[in-house]
Amino acid sequence: MSFDTQRAIRLALVGVAAASLAACASRPKPQPAAPAPEPTPAAPSNPYTPPPQPPVSSGVLPGSVQDFVVNVGDRVYFDTDEYSVRADAQPVLAGQAQWLNRYPQVRVRIEGNADERGTREYNLALGARRANAVRDFLIGQGVAAARIETISFGKERPIDAGSSEEAWAKNRNGHTAITDGAR
Repeated sequence: MSFDTQRAIRLALVGVAAASLAACASRPKPQPAAPAPEPTPAAPSNPYTPPPQPPVSSGVLPGSVQDFVVNVGDRVYFDTDEYSVRADAQPVLAGQAQWLNRYPQVRVRIEGNADERGTREYNLALGARRANAVRDFLIGQGVAAARIETISFGKERPIDAGSSEEAWAKNRNGHTAITDGAR
Protein backbone atom coordinates (compact mmCIF):
# COMPACT_ATOMS: atom_id res chain seq x y z
CA MET A 1 0.00 0.00 0.00
CA SER A 2 1.28 3.36 -0.84
CA PHE A 3 1.77 6.19 1.52
CA ASP A 4 -0.94 8.23 -0.21
CA THR A 5 -3.47 5.39 0.12
CA GLN A 6 -2.78 5.01 3.81
CA ARG A 7 -3.08 8.72 4.25
CA ALA A 8 -6.42 8.77 2.40
CA ILE A 9 -7.79 5.91 4.52
CA ARG A 10 -6.74 7.67 7.75
CA LEU A 11 -8.24 10.90 6.55
CA ALA A 12 -11.47 9.11 5.66
CA LEU A 13 -11.61 7.39 9.07
CA VAL A 14 -11.04 10.73 10.84
CA GLY A 15 -13.81 12.28 8.74
CA VAL A 16 -16.24 9.44 9.54
CA ALA A 17 -15.39 9.71 13.26
CA ALA A 18 -15.87 13.50 13.19
CA ALA A 19 -19.18 13.15 11.37
CA SER A 20 -20.33 10.52 13.88
CA LEU A 21 -19.44 12.75 16.82
CA ALA A 22 -21.14 15.73 15.21
CA ALA A 23 -24.29 13.71 14.59
CA CYS A 24 -24.43 12.54 18.22
CA ALA A 25 -23.74 15.98 19.62
CA SER A 26 -26.48 17.72 17.65
CA ARG A 27 -29.27 15.32 18.66
CA PRO A 28 -30.65 15.41 22.19
CA LYS A 29 -30.52 12.22 24.12
CA PRO A 30 -33.86 10.45 23.97
CA GLN A 31 -35.75 10.61 27.30
CA PRO A 32 -37.48 7.54 28.64
CA ALA A 33 -41.18 7.65 27.90
CA ALA A 34 -43.40 8.69 30.81
CA PRO A 35 -45.65 5.90 31.99
CA ALA A 36 -49.15 6.20 30.66
CA PRO A 37 -51.62 7.40 33.32
CA GLU A 38 -53.87 4.70 34.65
CA PRO A 39 -57.46 5.13 33.58
CA THR A 40 -59.61 6.63 36.31
CA PRO A 41 -62.98 5.16 37.10
CA ALA A 42 -65.97 7.19 36.01
CA ALA A 43 -66.93 9.84 38.55
CA PRO A 44 -70.15 9.14 40.42
CA SER A 45 -73.12 11.21 39.37
CA ASN A 46 -73.29 12.86 42.82
CA PRO A 47 -69.74 13.10 44.18
CA TYR A 48 -69.44 13.60 47.93
CA THR A 49 -68.83 17.17 48.91
CA PRO A 50 -67.77 17.72 52.52
CA PRO A 51 -69.87 20.24 54.43
CA PRO A 52 -68.46 23.73 54.43
CA GLN A 53 -66.32 24.47 57.42
CA PRO A 54 -67.01 27.56 59.46
CA PRO A 55 -64.61 30.42 59.27
CA VAL A 56 -62.16 29.96 62.08
CA SER A 57 -60.61 32.83 63.95
CA SER A 58 -57.08 32.17 65.06
CA GLY A 59 -57.02 30.09 68.20
CA VAL A 60 -60.69 29.05 68.07
CA LEU A 61 -61.31 25.30 68.20
CA PRO A 62 -63.97 24.22 65.66
CA GLY A 63 -67.02 22.81 67.42
CA SER A 64 -66.32 24.69 70.65
CA VAL A 65 -68.57 27.15 72.48
CA GLN A 66 -66.14 29.89 71.49
CA ASP A 67 -66.41 28.85 67.81
CA PHE A 68 -70.20 29.12 68.05
CA VAL A 69 -70.16 32.53 69.74
CA VAL A 70 -67.37 34.09 67.66
CA ASN A 71 -68.06 32.64 64.21
CA VAL A 72 -71.84 32.17 64.23
CA GLY A 73 -73.38 34.38 66.91
CA ASP A 74 -75.37 33.31 69.94
CA ARG A 75 -77.94 36.09 70.25
CA VAL A 76 -80.73 37.63 68.19
CA TYR A 77 -82.84 40.67 69.03
CA PHE A 78 -86.55 41.43 69.01
CA ASP A 79 -88.68 44.54 68.63
CA THR A 80 -90.66 45.98 71.55
CA ASP A 81 -93.51 43.70 72.65
CA GLU A 82 -92.77 41.36 69.70
CA TYR A 83 -91.66 37.77 69.41
CA SER A 84 -91.51 37.41 65.62
CA VAL A 85 -88.03 36.63 64.31
CA ARG A 86 -86.80 39.81 62.62
CA ALA A 87 -85.29 39.79 59.13
CA ASP A 88 -81.86 40.74 60.49
CA ALA A 89 -81.99 37.78 62.91
CA GLN A 90 -82.73 35.17 60.25
CA PRO A 91 -79.15 34.90 58.87
CA VAL A 92 -77.80 34.50 62.43
CA LEU A 93 -80.32 31.76 63.20
CA ALA A 94 -79.65 30.07 59.83
CA GLY A 95 -75.94 30.07 60.74
CA GLN A 96 -76.76 28.59 64.14
CA ALA A 97 -78.79 25.84 62.46
CA GLN A 98 -75.95 25.04 60.05
CA TRP A 99 -73.47 24.90 62.91
CA LEU A 100 -75.76 22.71 65.02
CA ASN A 101 -76.35 20.38 62.07
CA ARG A 102 -72.57 20.13 61.58
CA TYR A 103 -72.16 19.18 65.27
CA PRO A 104 -75.13 16.88 65.98
CA GLN A 105 -73.92 15.97 69.49
CA VAL A 106 -74.41 19.56 70.70
CA ARG A 107 -77.47 20.46 72.78
CA VAL A 108 -78.68 24.02 73.36
CA ARG A 109 -80.95 26.05 75.60
CA ILE A 110 -82.76 29.04 74.08
CA GLU A 111 -83.12 31.77 76.67
CA GLY A 112 -85.87 34.32 76.04
CA ASN A 113 -85.31 37.78 77.51
CA ALA A 114 -87.25 41.04 77.78
CA ASP A 115 -86.49 44.61 78.78
CA GLU A 116 -87.37 46.02 82.19
CA ARG A 117 -90.67 47.57 81.18
CA GLY A 118 -93.86 45.66 81.96
CA THR A 119 -94.78 43.30 84.74
CA ARG A 120 -92.74 40.28 85.70
CA GLU A 121 -95.47 37.93 84.47
CA TYR A 122 -95.86 39.73 81.13
CA ASN A 123 -92.11 39.65 80.50
CA LEU A 124 -91.81 35.97 81.46
CA ALA A 125 -94.55 35.13 78.95
CA LEU A 126 -92.95 37.35 76.27
CA GLY A 127 -89.53 35.78 76.90
CA ALA A 128 -91.06 32.30 76.52
CA ARG A 129 -92.64 33.27 73.19
CA ARG A 130 -89.29 34.66 71.98
CA ALA A 131 -87.43 31.50 73.01
CA ASN A 132 -90.04 29.35 71.22
CA ALA A 133 -89.82 31.51 68.10
CA VAL A 134 -86.05 30.88 67.96
CA ARG A 135 -86.60 27.17 68.68
CA ASP A 136 -89.19 26.88 65.91
CA PHE A 137 -86.84 28.60 63.44
CA LEU A 138 -84.00 26.18 64.25
CA ILE A 139 -86.31 23.17 63.97
CA GLY A 140 -87.48 24.50 60.61
CA GLN A 141 -83.82 24.46 59.52
CA GLY A 142 -83.42 20.78 60.39
CA VAL A 143 -82.17 20.86 63.99
CA ALA A 144 -83.76 18.03 66.00
CA ALA A 145 -86.28 19.31 68.53
CA ALA A 146 -84.91 16.91 71.18
CA ARG A 147 -81.63 18.86 71.17
CA ILE A 148 -83.29 22.17 72.07
CA GLU A 149 -84.76 23.28 75.38
CA THR A 150 -86.23 26.70 76.10
CA ILE A 151 -86.48 28.91 79.16
CA SER A 152 -87.71 32.43 79.80
CA PHE A 153 -85.81 34.80 82.03
CA GLY A 154 -88.20 37.66 81.33
CA LYS A 155 -86.57 40.83 82.61
CA GLU A 156 -84.50 39.03 85.27
CA ARG A 157 -81.18 38.80 83.36
CA PRO A 158 -80.56 42.07 81.49
CA ILE A 159 -77.42 42.49 79.37
CA ASP A 160 -77.50 46.23 79.98
CA ALA A 161 -78.74 47.54 83.33
CA GLY A 162 -79.50 50.97 81.86
CA SER A 163 -82.96 52.51 81.45
CA SER A 164 -82.71 53.84 77.92
CA GLU A 165 -83.98 52.69 74.53
CA GLU A 166 -80.45 51.50 73.72
CA ALA A 167 -80.31 49.36 76.88
CA TRP A 168 -83.83 48.02 76.35
CA ALA A 169 -83.00 47.06 72.73
CA LYS A 170 -80.07 44.93 73.96
CA ASN A 171 -82.23 43.25 76.59
CA ARG A 172 -84.98 42.15 74.14
CA ASN A 173 -83.21 39.04 72.88
CA GLY A 174 -83.10 35.32 72.40
CA HIS A 175 -79.83 33.80 73.55
CA THR A 176 -78.70 30.37 72.33
CA ALA A 177 -76.56 28.78 75.03
CA ILE A 178 -74.70 25.53 74.40
CA THR A 179 -75.42 23.15 77.27
CA ASP A 180 -73.73 19.91 76.17
CA GLY A 181 -71.61 18.26 73.48
CA ALA A 182 -69.29 21.09 72.44
CA ARG A 183 -65.55 20.53 72.31
